[in-house]
Amino acid sequence: MPQEPEEKDAPHEDATHEHLAALHSVRAELLRLEELLCRGKHPVSGSAAKLAGTANQALPAWLRVTKGEQRWAVTGAIVLAVVLQLILPDRLAFHPHWLLPCLEVALVALLIALNPVRISREHPWLRPLSIALIAVISLANGWSAVLLVNDLLTARAGEDPGPLLGSGGAIWLTNVIAFALWYWECDRGGPVARALAKRPKPDFRFPQMEDPAEHPDWEPHFLDYFYLSFTNATAFSPTDVMPMSRWAKVLMLCQSAVSLVTLAVVISRAVSLFK
Repeated sequence: MPQEPEEKDAPHEDATHEHLAALHSVRAELLRLEELLCRGKHPVSGSAAKLAGTANQALPAWLRVTKGEQRWAVTGAIVLAVVLQLILPDRLAFHPHWLLPCLEVALVALLIALNPVRISREHPWLRPLSIALIAVISLANGWSAVLLVNDLLTARAGEDPGPLLGSGGAIWLTNVIAFALWYWECDRGGPVARALAKRPKPDFRFPQMEDPAEHPDWEPHFLDYFYLSFTNATAFSPTDVMPMSRWAKVLMLCQSAVSLVTLAVVISRAVSLFK
């Protein structure tokens, strides 16, 4: 009698072992299929890759992963800003006069070393260095603008309208470059994030985005942001590019205010001198 339960449990144990063996077999097969899919050797993986490639190509360029924009345009704009700062009179520059331009050149050299040709590689120092560079350019130009306005309001800018217009024009153009760099660096997380298609929602709505079928290969580059900055500095309002996020609206508001004050004070003083 005591042996009957053991005889009844024996078939149950055999069934349990069979189930475990079947589960191990299924698990091994799933692992094998997963390895094949990862290597791309399974027929399904090839089809999935083709479908993914087709779907990616169907998206407009500003929404898909791209090679990234070339560095020459933004580097040229920064070099121009440095030159404009160097040609300003000493009384309108941050002292020592060479300090901030040298710092800007050093930051540009580091950025070029991190992304030499195309701005497409991620690096933990890339974005902080880029923001620091733009902040230094903005600080230097803001300081010069304050000194210029102060000289004009206190009649210490001299009686010759030529140097006055030259200094005012240099500060105004540097302001356009600085805000173009801010727009370019902050829109959708910066140029690298845009190249990797990390953020689909744009902070600036360009007209090419309204008709992706007509412009499938278009994506915003630095010259587009320079155009945005130039038109905002001259029209004092958005033209064909619309700000979509709050920070974009605040930046455009600040640029319009700085541009309006600079132009109004410089032009009014120059007109009075011509008379």
